[in-house]
Amino acid sequence: MYKAEYKMLIKSANIYLKMLYVTVLCFIGLFNSKLFAQTEPMYSQYMYNMLGVNPAYAGNREALSLNFFQRNQWVGIKGAPKTTSISMDQSIKDGKLGWGIQVYDDRLGVEAASGLNGMLSTRIQVSEKGILSGGLSFGMMNYRINLNDVNNRNNPNDPSFISIDNPSKWNPSLGMGIYYNTDRFYAGLATPSILKARLASYENMITSIQTSNAFHLFANAGYVFDINEDVKLKPSTMIKMVSGAPIETDINLNVWLKDLLGFGASYRTGDAFVGMVELQATSNLRFGYAYDMPFNPLKYFTKGSHELILRYEIGNFKTKIKSTRYF
Repeated sequence: MYKAEYKMLIKSANIYLKMLYVTVLCFIGLFNSKLFAQTEPMYSQYMYNMLGVNPAYAGNREALSLNFFQRNQWVGIKGAPKTTSISMDQSIKDGKLGWGIQVYDDRLGVEAASGLNGMLSTRIQVSEKGILSGGLSFGMMNYRINLNDVNNRNNPNDPSFISIDNPSKWNPSLGMGIYYNTDRFYAGLATPSILKARLASYENMITSIQTSNAFHLFANAGYVFDINEDVKLKPSTMIKMVSGAPIETDINLNVWLKDLLGFGASYRTGDAFVGMVELQATSNLRFGYAYDMPFNPLKYFTKGSHELILRYEIGNFKTKIKSTRYF
């Protein structure tokens, strides 16, 4: 019996290794494209909200998980980014599959993007405590621009405002990722958007020239250490790669007290310091807040960024949810 189970495990692992190989090739091929700027929303508490970063995370916490996320970036600057997201996910088929759904609204200046994403993940146990997941996200995004809010929009020498007025367009969205976790460790690799970037859409509308994608690649990992019975230490990192832009790295350190209260700090290279606090109010309900203070030239113009997350879970808490709620 053990020999048969071992062969099945090896077969499953080989399937996922092949999927990983294909995924990495896709990442490399896409990443070699000529790309320009970051267009995906920014997150500071992604270690507690990874569904918005990696579709392979869908179903990781087993119970039905309802999540609300809002980020107000660079407070004090007109037209600064603002992102709102509502999502839910759950594991099914005895934990072998996971599903998720996300509704979001992302605004930046006169641009706005809102839409709906569905996520599906497959999950296999590759060791006594290790689970490897592969996931896809797919949906539709409405990209639009309010040209009425553009300064000096009546400039007769700018043909952009003559040819089209307040454009709006629906585009398909597609993302993919892989994710591995145990009770104490996690690591993931994902791209949230493979198809055309939002910032390319307006030029496409007015010129019919297909511009390049702003392809993003996110890699993250973290581990939970027991300092003593009441104190847990959780270092983690996120590496964000956007072709045509410098690689950005987040270095994070969170401390959990009695599994109820968490404090954390992050350093984002070339950008900001982040402070965060998490409260596990009940076994079902968690609150999280993060504050970003930039140390780049933006510090002279903004009061920082605020980020709020709420999570409510419904399910069987006799499962491994308790040990994995750190991520």
